[in-house]
This record gives sequence, C-alpha cells and structure tokens, in this order.
Amino acid sequence: MLYNYGSINIDYVYRVSHLVRPGETLSSQSFTQVLGGKGANQSLAMARAGGDVTHWGRVSQNDRWVLEILTQAGVNTSLIELTAEASGHAIIQVDDHAENAIILSPGANHGFSERHLDALMTSVSPDDWLLLQNECNALESVMTLAARHGMQIAFNPAPLGENVHALPLELCQILFLNRGEAAALAGLDEHAGVAELMDVLYQRLPEVELVLTLGRDGVRYQFGEQRLELPAFPVEAVDTTAAGDTFIGYFMAARQRSAPIETCLNEASTAAALCVQKSGAAPSIPLASEVAATSRDWPARDILRH
Repeated sequence: MLYNYGSINIDYVYRVSHLVRPGETLSSQSFTQVLGGKGANQSLAMARAGGDVTHWGRVSQNDRWVLEILTQAGVNTSLIELTAEASGHAIIQVDDHAENAIILSPGANHGFSERHLDALMTSVSPDDWLLLQNECNALESVMTLAARHGMQIAFNPAPLGENVHALPLELCQILFLNRGEAAALAGLDEHAGVAELMDVLYQRLPEVELVLTLGRDGVRYQFGEQRLELPAFPVEAVDTTAAGDTFIGYFMAARQRSAPIETCLNEASTAAALCVQKSGAAPSIPLASEVAATSRDWPARDILRH
C-alpha cells in the first residue's frame, strides 16, 4: 500500500499570452477551476496508472466535490478530513509557451496536528510506502513517524522552501527533484551540470535513490554506483503544470508492482509527455490505457548507462 500525505488544492487557472509583469493588468484568454495540489495530482496519477493509493489530506466541506473525482479515479479517500477551514488553493497563469507561474495559499493543508498524524499511522504496516510533497505542514514529524513504523519514504520537496534543508532526508528511499530543487539541495548554481548535481547529492545522501526530472532534457536516475539517463519525448507542450506529478504517480505505481527501474522511468516519462499536451492539472493526467497505447506507437528510447 502507498499512503500519500498530500495537499488538496482548488486551482484557478488563467490562460494568458504572457506571464503578468509587475504593475501590469492583463486580461486572461480563458479561466477554469479544477482540482489541483501536488498531493492530489500525484494520487490521481498513481490511481490512473493502476496503483493502490490511500490519500491522507484535508479539504473544506464546501469543496467535497473533489472527493468524487479522486474516488472515481480509484483513490481511497476514506482518511481525508473534511474541515471548516478554507481549502488550499492556487492561482495559476499559463502562457502561450506553456510556462506557468503559481501563487499558492496552503489553507487546510497546513492544519495537520500531531494527534491527527498519530491516528493516521495506526493504519500502516512495515514496508508500506509514504509519499510526500512540500505543501502540507509537519513534514519532519510525519517522516520520523513513518520511519519508526518501518515505512519506505518517497519525497518530492516541491515547492522547495527553506524548511526542506532541515528535514531528515536520509530517511527517504527516493527523492524526486527537478533541476532547481537539486541545485538548491546541493548548494550549487541552478546552471550547474547534471553530473555535478548528481555527484554532490550522492555524496550527501548515498543511500537514497535520486530521480532528477529535466523537462526537455529527459530524466536522470542514480542509486549507488548505478546512473541512468532517459531522453525525453520531443512533444509540443501546452501546459506543464502537472507533468512532474504525473511522472511521480506513474513511477510509484510501477514501483509498487516491483517493475524494473527502467520500466518505472519509461512509463513515468511517457505519461508526463502525454500530460503536457493537455491543459489543466488533474484533467491532463492520462489513463494507463493511453500510456500503454502510446508506448506501442512511439519509438522506443534507449536508456543510457553512465
């Protein structure tokens, strides 16, 4: 079983010609309100990939419609708390080049108590997975509790904040990072070479699997002396908002069924490539059948070993 201690947000998505500049008022080309939050997106992706995922989250009673979306996808929502607090929400700009800018308000996602965490942990078993992002509070507590219960931890420290540097990252089995997050954790310039980033992170966290997502530059993976590189599919991106979350959900679903690392990387990369060709966060996450059909139609990519 995988438990996702994850955010649930309401996304307000504005399609714009360019990201708004300081002092500028800009009319949007379109507006949509959809389910979002890195946690919810990753649970959706994992469920659509065929994975077994239970979501731990908090959302306003006024937004209980999001539970139906998660449940229909196959996510176990029985441990999501409905609260009187406002839900987390995000204001998202997406421009004509598929770049985005996001303002995030945590809302109910930052309302977990120590008592609530203790109660959640009563349902876990040793070797269950715990998936985390950086949009909920009490991360250090939940990591420590998970390790104490023998869980395996996969962490995506996004959006990256100063709090991440103080977390016990050595308790993680897997770290999912983009280039900027990897550079910040390694203490290097964001333009540092990928090999240098991996070297520094490996020295700091030698027992942790590192998965570095690089957009158009593909994916890098390292665990111990094994280092793999998978090129990206050359697709035309429309909206990259949920690409990373889709990758993580599909990767963890493949990992849950004990697939080889090469399969995990390939399926996750294919799903992310499909995701970026649609608008929105949750609506853009593909089904497993779509990923399987695409894998048959698209040319195979060789995984490079370094």
